[in-house]
Amino acid sequence: MKSFEFITSSRMMFGNGVLPEGIKAAAGFGKKALLLYSPKGASTDQVLTFCANNEISVEQYPVEHEPTVNLVQTIVDYARKTNCEFVIAFGGGSVIDAGKAVSAMLTNEGDLLDYLEVVGNNRPLTKPAASCVAVPTTAGTGAEVTRNAVLSVPEKQVKVSLRSTYILPRLAIIDPELTLGLPPAITAYTGLDALTQVIEPYVSKRYNPMIDVLCRDGIIRSARSLKKAFYNGNDQNARYDLSLTSLYGGLALTNAGLGAVHGFAAPIGGMYNAPHGAICGILLPYTVDINIKALMTREPENQTLERYKEIAKLLTGNPEADLLDGVVFLQDLIIELKIPRLRTYGIQKDDFSTIVDKAQNASSMKANPINLTTDELIKILEAAY
Repeated sequence: MKSFEFITSSRMMFGNGVLPEGIKAAAGFGKKALLLYSPKGASTDQVLTFCANNEISVEQYPVEHEPTVNLVQTIVDYARKTNCEFVIAFGGGSVIDAGKAVSAMLTNEGDLLDYLEVVGNNRPLTKPAASCVAVPTTAGTGAEVTRNAVLSVPEKQVKVSLRSTYILPRLAIIDPELTLGLPPAITAYTGLDALTQVIEPYVSKRYNPMIDVLCRDGIIRSARSLKKAFYNGNDQNARYDLSLTSLYGGLALTNAGLGAVHGFAAPIGGMYNAPHGAICGILLPYTVDINIKALMTREPENQTLERYKEIAKLLTGNPEADLLDGVVFLQDLIIELKIPRLRTYGIQKDDFSTIVDKAQNASSMKANPINLTTDELIKILEAAY
């Protein structure tokens, strides 16, 4: 019988059309907000209108790519100069991660590098962040309820995290209607990231009964709706399912960890210009396959094998499904969703050893259900190549 804790954002509001009510709730955080958004993402018109209706004045700042350490510091300086009291992060995972990092540095002294893992001093934040309101416009990362902000450090070809319970958003507003009309490729990439984030915690070394409930429901919703949303971007029921799966994934990874897919995704994303969700998608079936084979070979009594069998049943909807049926489902899914192979991003086979070295040191790898050998990790990359 496991002991566990459950950590998440202070308040979550979920549902179609919940955005205006959410912005009204955000008015309690101050009279002036810094609105972060993606110029290529959803229109900010609604947010600006609802802010005006609630007497919130707004300064806007675009986040055009994955946030870097330098970009976060620039935004922090701008927010201080314009006397912003809190942050509204309106966009995908990159925008929300930027918002969480900015809110943290608005209240904590020193340089961002003082607090970063791997490339920085990994000091703990000492003060609660300024209030951050996270409004996802995609359904992938679940960043609105996670306690880390992923930042890119291009000069070191790596992605690292700012981690602290202090940076959990004070308010998460998840309105599935904001994801209507997302293009097929973005739907596929973000949807596979979310699916990965309800599969990996379910089999992680840190799984717990509370997360199990979320992951099971998320796997079912993703399996029945991802292809529907891919072919019809305006399918409201499918978008609802995918937004809920993304939320589940954020809750699950925060409280149970991830695994080898995300262990790989961090170094690959730092070394190459590759979408995070696409990397997760192409690696997922082959990682599941290798994990199952490693468990069967070295730990055949490990109860995680039963969990993989349960995943196969949830994915396929077949109560008689066996271990490898889940692998086949995932392999067919990435083909149907047109997920690019690793070679698409300029990755060479000569790079595999470097990628594996970095992945073995990634925090996500520590929760993988079994410690994979270097050869097994190479096999995953070869299969996805």
